[in-house]
Amino acid sequence: MDAMDMSELLTLVLTLLGVLALLVVAVIGFAMWRYRIPPSGLIAMIGALVYLVSPIDVLPEAMLGPFGLLDDAGAVTAAAVFVYKLVTVKRRLQDAGVKGRRRPDLEE
Repeated sequence: MDAMDMSELLTLVLTLLGVLALLVVAVIGFAMWRYRIPPSGLIAMIGALVYLVSPIDVLPEAMLGPFGLLDDAGAVTAAAVFVYKLVTVKRRLQDAGVKGRRRPDLEE
């Protein structure tokens, strides 16, 4: 492979990564809109995803084998339960007639 081929390959890989990133942002945006996920739920999902792909673990897979995946599964499960509870509480509040956050000092 010469320098030109490597440059074209790098351009292709970066373009594909950019398209993939845009697709992920679109899917996250759609999920937030469709399921009315609050921003704190999005932060929890991103945090779990970062922990999942991070090489730093509480229980490293290299030493513990498949048992090392337990902390990753726990982080993803905790984020999923947190988001589920957020969405459930928000729906219950909306069903009860509570709309958004209103601070008493801002009401006219």
